Amino acid sequence: MHEQRYDQRTAEVLVFTFREGLLSAVAHDLKLKVGRFEVTLSGQHLRAEFDAASLEVVCARQEGRDAPKALPGFARPEIERNVRNDVLRPAQFPRIVFQSTALGDAEVVGQLTLAGITRELHCRRRDEGDFLVAEAAFDQRDFGLKPYSAMLGTLKVKPEVRVQVRLPKSMPVTSAGA
Repeated sequence: MHEQRYDQRTAEVLVFTFREGLLSAVAHDLKLKVGRFEVTLSGQHLRAEFDAASLEVVCARQEGRDAPKALPGFARPEIERNVRNDVLRPAQFPRIVFQSTALGDAEVVGQLTLAGITRELHCRRRDEGDFLVAEAAFDQRDFGLKPYSAMLGTLKVKPEVRVQVRLPKSMPVTSAGA
């Protein structure tokens, strides 16, 4: 059986977070990327494994658009540290895994294991130019995660995050075990 393999060199996995709370005006919606992952597509089966310690800040977002200059550079390492230490806890849960149970033209359904908890996840699937895109939104609390908050909860991240996986349509096919 032939399979296609993707990683951070050939594909992209983005995570979008959204701010809320009394002081949300001084905070930022964020676009993050997963720095290390592997996605394997074999026939009608897809498996994705993500390194929980590899999330990196790409940029802030304003009104649904990238705002690269809105986030001061000194904030990036602090945000990445907070995501790792306060939310994902990769020392305890190093891998995030998605295993498909159904692949359709408009939807991918599967089991997502995050922070040791497995839940069914439905992803919208679409063609976008040279890419196949799957997108899902889920509530962090469903996986036992506490959304980040600061300043006595007046500044916090909404519980719902959005994840987008972008795979190129044209990839060399490799044999299993290659």
